[in-house]
Amino acid sequence: MTENGATRKLTFVQAINEGIRQEMERDPTVIVMGEDVAGAAGKAHLGFIDHFGGSFGLTKNLIQKFGPERVRDTPISETGFIGAGVGAAATGLRPLVDLMFVGFVGVCGDQIFNNAAKMHYMFGGKVKLPLTIQCQTGAGHGSAAQHSESLYALFTHIPGLKCVVPSDPYTAKGLQIAAIRDDDPVVVFQSITLMGMNFDVNVPEEPYTWPIGKARVAREGKDITLVGIGYTTQVCLQAAGELAKRGHSAEVVDLLSLSPLDEETILGSVRKTRKAVVVDEDYPRCSVASDIAALVGEQAFDVLDAPPKRLTAPHASVPYSPVLEALHVPSKERVVEAALSVLK
Repeated sequence: MTENGATRKLTFVQAINEGIRQEMERDPTVIVMGEDVAGAAGKAHLGFIDHFGGSFGLTKNLIQKFGPERVRDTPISETGFIGAGVGAAATGLRPLVDLMFVGFVGVCGDQIFNNAAKMHYMFGGKVKLPLTIQCQTGAGHGSAAQHSESLYALFTHIPGLKCVVPSDPYTAKGLQIAAIRDDDPVVVFQSITLMGMNFDVNVPEEPYTWPIGKARVAREGKDITLVGIGYTTQVCLQAAGELAKRGHSAEVVDLLSLSPLDEETILGSVRKTRKAVVVDEDYPRCSVASDIAALVGEQAFDVLDAPPKRLTAPHASVPYSPVLEALHVPSKERVVEAALSVLK
């Protein structure tokens, strides 16, 4: 909270935008790059002044405050502008690069996985890489297979990358600021679904951080642990409310950070409830859900009353059909069903 105790209700997008703006005000080395992040700046004669603010308005109004030297529209070349971000970070700037949809990683994977992730290690710690890459995730919006994935497991698999997934406006602002201030490359995964949700969450006006590598217990419970990631944390909270009506007390663990992973909070909750359901909207093979289920099975086996259960998207591309797409994403009803199967 501020000195005056000022907090407000912000949307997910507004919280991210405020976090970026405050860091750019605090640190002149922070720059922003990406497609349309400046919103067609320089084309006022065509009526385009801060027209977009990125695909989701995350950088709205920044070009007007900080100018084209610090807020740069790029060509449609992810390899080019992600590579430029890596170089800028290695030579003294603190770039925030907007990849847009996470599926675009297929174009610029070499810049992220071979350069950003490894340069600090390969140069013996002599080079810092304070690079933030933000990308948008999730299905349920009719955007078809190439614009509806999550894929955070791909990044989490790579040493040298920190990976965070905010779940509401408060954690969105705190993690955005923490990522920009971090001296290592951080990938921030931003759920498109959360951008359209209403939250009864207070967000401080002043800058603050949520520590990278720290999960939180979003709801206390004693009968079963529901583990959520980003949007699925909200699904888990909804399911916990429904389970409460049926007489079951569900604890919800909000991961927030995938790498580093807060094993202590996960295992502490499971050792209390003795049961776990991990809810993940990414694909099931080699997923974060699988990693957490293995962690629980290996390190909390002696206290479990039932095997940990994974509830994920199917191992199939996201369909364009709205009816089929609705079945692809984990829902409150499916989480309740999975939890009841474990409780029984």
